[in-house]
Order: sequence, then structure tokens, then C-alpha cells
Amino acid sequence: MSDQATNPIAFVAEGTIPPSPPPANETGVVKWLRENLFSGVVNSILTVLSLILIYILLKNTLPWILNGVWNANSLAECREILGDKTGACFAVLTERWPQLIYGFKYPVDAYWRPNLAFVLMLVAIAPVLFFDLPRKMLLFTAVYPFLAFWLIWGGTILVPLVALVGCIAAGGVFQKLGNNNFAAGFFGAIVTALVIWNVGGALIPEGASENAWLTAVPSRDLGGFMLNMMLGVTCVSLSVPLGIALALGRQSNMPLIKWVCVIFIEFIRGVPLITLLFVASVMLAYFFPPDSTVDLFLRVVIMITMFSSAYIAEVIRGGLAALPRGQYEAADSLGLDYPQAMRLIILPQALKISIPGIVNVAVGLFKDTTLVSVISMFDLVGMIRGPILASTEWNGVYWELLGFAALLFFVVCYGISQYSQWLERRLATDHR
Repeated sequence: MSDQATNPIAFVAEGTIPPSPPPANETGVVKWLRENLFSGVVNSILTVLSLILIYILLKNTLPWILNGVWNANSLAECREILGDKTGACFAVLTERWPQLIYGFKYPVDAYWRPNLAFVLMLVAIAPVLFFDLPRKMLLFTAVYPFLAFWLIWGGTILVPLVALVGCIAAGGVFQKLGNNNFAAGFFGAIVTALVIWNVGGALIPEGASENAWLTAVPSRDLGGFMLNMMLGVTCVSLSVPLGIALALGRQSNMPLIKWVCVIFIEFIRGVPLITLLFVASVMLAYFFPPDSTVDLFLRVVIMITMFSSAYIAEVIRGGLAALPRGQYEAADSLGLDYPQAMRLIILPQALKISIPGIVNVAVGLFKDTTLVSVISMFDLVGMIRGPILASTEWNGVYWELLGFAALLFFVVCYGISQYSQWLERRLATDHR
């Protein structure tokens, strides 16, 4: 007899057994902690030490922040309110808020002008930053610099109109000459713009700004974080095209153009920015005609733009060098001339590779705008170091003011960095 006859089977499974839940240490928060923070002895020790460090920092800073005083007229009044408790005196931020943002000389009744210019700036840069927006918005982007100039500085509208006409004429000359010779188009556009600006400036009657709708504000009255934003946005916007021109000029086959660009780049890169700012403040006026009075803001913009364009030129040159020779040969095989090859094939790829480097220069440039305080321009740091800390009411309030400045710069620089990373993902710069 078989075994089945003598020992019948008591149970036979008729279906699959339902899956059991995973162990508690293999799911949820426990799994994440075990894999990311306590995956080994060394990692566990580092995690514990980091937690202890964070605890010490929060233990000392949180009471200081949470006990902060927001309404007071002086540091002494803050200390009276705090008594024996430890706390920050944030009242300096609320009491000196206009000076921190606009400077201490900008007219109070004209604060709406830089505010409106800032809002319009967001609209103007939107089609440049995001490609999906309608291209017609670029028309407003082209007009915005002249509109912002008129809003912030005020005075007669003829000045930004003459500047706009000069730029339009320069663009037309570049479009006409640049198709055959890039250098001829570039320098022809510069000469055309200078001629129109000089002729148009001479035709503007004296005293035209006295009865203008917007009260004229001299550059010396600009200050605060507004000045940092103006310098950063203006210099980055100007240094990118100038850096592209310098990078192309350094690779030019024309010896004169090549060596002019090489000497310019190497000289500017070898000089500290603070030296260039002193040149802008003291010596640059000697390079202009004797009767001309070049604004200090314009002189600083010229120097910072020259400084950053030299670095951007080297970043773009690295992008051009990274392209395989076949891309240049492909452009030649299609019968494209030099401007068409650069515009349609070479520069789009080189700029895509150069995005991290360009953004790195832009972030550094924006932070370097605080150096203008050494030439008596009261930007955010200059306002803190000068009028605010020198006053008897707020002398000694360092952490609150410098922490506020650091927070503002961090927000802007972090935003630029995040946009750069989004742009790299959008363009897939790792797959050329």
C-alpha cells in the first residue's frame, strides 16, 4: 500500500498565501533613518554629532530670535523692553526699513517709482528666463531699460528716448553689416550709437528736467538694496553680450582683434575689482571729454561690466573649446558664413555648456556690488556701516543688520542658483 493510503494529508492549500507586511525596520521612517542616517558605525557617529551641533545652535539662537523686539526707537529702549531676557533688537529693521531698501536720500514721495520699476522688471525678464512665454513680450523687454531709467532717475523723458533711438539705429547697422562681417557690424553699431547719443544729447535743451513730470533724482541719492539690485541686474545684462563678443574676438583669425581681446581679458582678470572701482570713482572721468560730466553710477557700471565680462568671456571660451571640431566643419559644409554659423550652430551649444560658469560669475558679481561702499556709494552694506551704525540710537546693533543683509543676498543668489539648475535640466546640458 502507498503512504497516501496509510497517512492521508490533513490540509491542502487551495490558493496563494496573502503577502505578509514587511518588517517594521524595512518600511517608513525607520527604513529612511536606517539607510540615510544610521547606515553604519561612522555614519551613526556623524549623525549624532550633527544633531548635537544643531541642538546647540538652536538652543542659543531660537530664544534670541523669538524674544526679539520689533517696536522700539533705539537700542537702549530695546534693552529696557527685554530686561533680563536675551533677545534681538529687530526694531532697527522696522525703524530704518526705508533707508535699508532705498537709501537715506531718495525722496520719500517717490518710493513708488523704484517699486514699479521692480515689478516691471519681473515682467521684462520673464520671456528671457522662460522660453514658453510669448515671444512678443521681448518687445517690452527691449524697452524696459529705458523705462526703468526714467522711473528711477526721473527728469525729462527725452534722455531715455534718445538712448532708445541710438540703440535701435545701432541694431539696424549691426543687422546690415554683421551679415557680411561680424567685426564691421559690431564696431559700426558702437559708432552709430555714440554718434546719435552725442547729437541727441546736444539737442536736448538745458533745464529740460526742471519742469519734468517725474522729479529728477541724482545718482548720489540712490542707495540701499535698491542700488545693489540695479548694479547687479544692469552689469549682468551688459556683461553677457560683451563677454560673448570678447570670447569670439579671442578666437578670431584677425590678429589685431584677437590681441586686443586677449590683452583686455588678461589685464582685467589680473586687477582686483576694488581697484577698478577706485578708478571709476577718481580716474575714469579723465578718459571722457573735458566738458562731459559722466555720472558716477555709469562709471561704476562700466567698470563692473568690464570686470565680469572678462570672466564670462573665459567661461564662454571654455564652452567653445569643448565643442568638437565637427560642429565647425558641419557649419562650413552647410555653406553658412561666420555670423550664421555662430548664431545658429556654435553659440547655442557653447552657451548651453557654459550655463553653470556664467551663473557662477553672475552670483559673484551680485555679491561684489557691496564693494561700492568703499567709494562712498551707500548700498545696503554701506547704509549699515555708515548712517545706521553711526547713529547714536542704533550704534552696536550688528547681528540683526548684517543678518538681514545676508538673508536678502541669500534669497537672490539662491533663486539664481535654482533657476540655473532648472535651466540645465530643461536644456539637458549633460547630453550634447
